[in-house]
Amino acid sequence: MSQIIQYLSNISAQYDAVFCDLWGCLHNGHTPFPAAVSALQTYRRAGGTVILVTNSPRPSASVKAQLDGMHVPQDCYDAIASSGDAAQFGFYGGAAGQKVYHIGPPHDVGFFTSVSAELNVFMAQNPTIERVDFDAAQGIVCTGPFNDAVDTPEDYRDQFAKAISRNMPMLCANPDIIVDRGDQRIYCAGALAALYSQMGGLSLYYGKPHAPIYDLARRRLSQLQPDLKSPRALAIGDGIDTDILGAMYQGIDSLFITSGIAAGNFGANTQNPEAALLTPWLAAQDRTTTFSIGFLR
Repeated sequence: MSQIIQYLSNISAQYDAVFCDLWGCLHNGHTPFPAAVSALQTYRRAGGTVILVTNSPRPSASVKAQLDGMHVPQDCYDAIASSGDAAQFGFYGGAAGQKVYHIGPPHDVGFFTSVSAELNVFMAQNPTIERVDFDAAQGIVCTGPFNDAVDTPEDYRDQFAKAISRNMPMLCANPDIIVDRGDQRIYCAGALAALYSQMGGLSLYYGKPHAPIYDLARRRLSQLQPDLKSPRALAIGDGIDTDILGAMYQGIDSLFITSGIAAGNFGANTQNPEAALLTPWLAAQDRTTTFSIGFLR
């Protein structure tokens, strides 16, 4: 049974670090949530380390620029580990072939142009990867729909059928299925990759709930806190099949934000989820979470 809490500070002293999701927890795609910002700032002032662990297909430098554009204060986090970061290592390691076709919006070009020092060393040790048109490609990198305001996964079915007939793997840079941008619910790369798999194609994942992004987050934490030999981490997120399932896979505690993607299932007052609704809902999803909270605060 998940313990419902009112504030992160109720439990934060138990943990050396938090792995905090972004969309639905820290911001809504447009603006930050002031209470969430304050909670993370308070946690850091008490000595905790905040790693933002996001399924954004963008590398962490691009995620940081996006957060700056939303006016998310830089003092509410220490580092960023993104699905884009983790997927870049797969991409430049040739997981989708040497000639790759990109499905995604123009603003995701940073996946191919933003290179960290760590990745630069890795790239130098591997063959060059080339972006090409679909007809010349050996594989696909998907960072999301071309136009997430209107596209649905079904719009890609015909192209996916052709790709599958050519045995093209799809590298999915964002396993999220949906997110809420303000009041609009949009599809992410994970929705396209799910359809690709359903049709018989091979989809490769690097973000939550899969291990590569957690390995990256732990490397980020180790760089910041080298003296912590066995750090106690808390995963925070609103995605039951990403944040919470990932924490289950990793054997770490989790804090479920009930007002995010699953809002509306736990009573009329989104500030305070009802245990009588939350407990059977989690059981129906076959998920367990250590703690739950209406909003990160």
